[in-house]
Amino acid sequence: MTRGFSEKAVAGSPGNAELFLVEGAAHVDLYDRDQYVASAAAEFVGFFRKHLA
Repeated sequence: MTRGFSEKAVAGSPGNAELFLVEGAAHVDLYDRDQYVASAAAEFVGFFRKHLA
């Protein structure tokens, strides 16, 4: 269900928004599973560098 909320938020965003799906991860995996957290964090860094530079 988390994905549905995320898709709706991105679709309704008036600004820069991107949806990044972490293959194989469930919602709670993004809290403390290093392989998933690392890929999500890398996406955050790229997004912020692009839009906040």
